Amino acid sequence: MRQIADFHIHSRYSRACSKDLTLTNIEKTCRAKGIDIVATGDFTYPDWFAAARKHLEEIEKTGLYKLAGKDGKIKFILSTELALIYKKGGKARRVHIVVHAPSIEAVEELNKYLDAKYNIRSDGRPILGLDAEKLVRLCLSINPKFLIYPAHIWTPWFSVFGSKSGFDSLEECFGQETGNIYAFETGLSSDPEMNWRLSALDKLTLLSNSDAHSLPNIGREANVFDLSDVTYDSVYYAIKNKDGRLKFTIEFYPEEGMYHFDGHRACGVRFSPEETVKRKGICPVCKKPLTIGVMYRVNELADRPIGVNPKGAPNFRKLVELDKIIAEAMDIKSRSSKAVQAEYRNIIKYAGPELEVLLDTPLERIEDITTSDIAEGIRRVREGKLIIEPGFDGQYGTVKIFTDKERGDNQQSLF
Repeated sequence: MRQIADFHIHSRYSRACSKDLTLTNIEKTCRAKGIDIVATGDFTYPDWFAAARKHLEEIEKTGLYKLAGKDGKIKFILSTELALIYKKGGKARRVHIVVHAPSIEAVEELNKYLDAKYNIRSDGRPILGLDAEKLVRLCLSINPKFLIYPAHIWTPWFSVFGSKSGFDSLEECFGQETGNIYAFETGLSSDPEMNWRLSALDKLTLLSNSDAHSLPNIGREANVFDLSDVTYDSVYYAIKNKDGRLKFTIEFYPEEGMYHFDGHRACGVRFSPEETVKRKGICPVCKKPLTIGVMYRVNELADRPIGVNPKGAPNFRKLVELDKIIAEAMDIKSRSSKAVQAEYRNIIKYAGPELEVLLDTPLERIEDITTSDIAEGIRRVREGKLIIEPGFDGQYGTVKIFTDKERGDNQQSLF
């Protein structure tokens, strides 16, 4: 049975996240998107955990949960992201970790421990002065089926391989617990091909999640499994054992991520890794060190050339969200405009959930439902025929489907 899973989102209680991120709204959005398994997010935050206990019920002892009163088509997996800030090897480390729990009881015990020693009440994604190795040991002492892995592993400021505060290997970060790390999350600024260049990652399962801070971003990256039984255990073992049940990942164009290239946003400076090397890592405007992005950092740690495809690695599909395609096809700036959202609802009403439309629905069927421009936009996204400007230093990149001439837009690009 095909199951599309987004294992990393946030709640309304996380900093810089939408107040619309309630359990009811998340469930509704997943139906429209075509997401089958979604993270609860933020389970360490007391009010959000209380809401989960009140409004979610376990589906027939599967370790997955559904919204009370619903049919269980949308399944919640107990999940959170933790921000670990600590010193190790004489350096300050800032590492974000995704944690999945097998039961409400396991979450309750973990929260009780963390609440006694750290401040888990200030934010949905709490900052803990806890070593990553010790976190893994703590979780597994509570329940051996906690699933723990590094989030968005390449982002400069808060990741295991981050250029600003990370490590050069998984072993440096997780120490004796490295063998209990079974996966890693690519993050928006990297894709499978970039991660395949580092052979040390071959033994781990590559996961792509949205890290959504708002409802529209749920499912912008996701994982497509083929599961005979849909349980926490089946997800856990599919990831741990790399047994082929993960068929492919759904990818954001990494150039659109906020840290794909190097640069200084305030100075208007964006460089490729090659340009950064020429500049010796120094900003030509302010003369300070550049924020080093994901591509540069991958090049720095890679032990393989571009184009290597490890044996047995799942495939991937790069997509652009449907409402973004609609907005560009209609030449409307905002994906949240009434006209764009009305057409979005029209398409999914007659063609099915968003990811089904983007991945599978025949173009002829789409043309019967919506405009030829929107159908053409979907075709170009499927074929990867796009115009891309990479993101840098916290600024999202741009992915355009139609040329300025096609859209009648004579404005010059900012870059």
